[in-house]
Amino acid sequence: MAKIELEIIRPIKKKITGQYDHVIIPGVEGDFGISEGHTPFITKIRPGIMQCYQGDKMEQYAIHDGFVTVDNDRVKVVCDVMEQDSEIDFNRAEAAKKRAEQRMKSNSKDVDYRRAEFALKRSLIRLSFKK
Repeated sequence: MAKIELEIIRPIKKKITGQYDHVIIPGVEGDFGISEGHTPFITKIRPGIMQCYQGDKMEQYAIHDGFVTVDNDRVKVVCDVMEQDSEIDFNRAEAAKKRAEQRMKSNSKDVDYRRAEFALKRSLIRLSFKK
């Protein structure tokens, strides 16, 4: 079985490079899968869990905002934040979740609800890795 080449790029450094059988990425219009021979395209990604399959093995990454390009069996993900479960500080994620929930419940005119909602989503994604 042929492989697709996956490259994840962060503004600071390249995070991972590898060959996978199938990748599932959270897109702004829903999750989408990429396998060999996929139609070329570019789209925005949303915060979520990216799954990378190599045979029976699956790797998961929390990703937050960015975009993805697919062309000639090459997948490039460009995002600011990408974390494996071993990199996540669960205490910090739990505290961020509580802060965001408090902001969203607030009736204050100074609260940026979209920003609080985004912070809540990021923390919930991180906490989904907690075992």
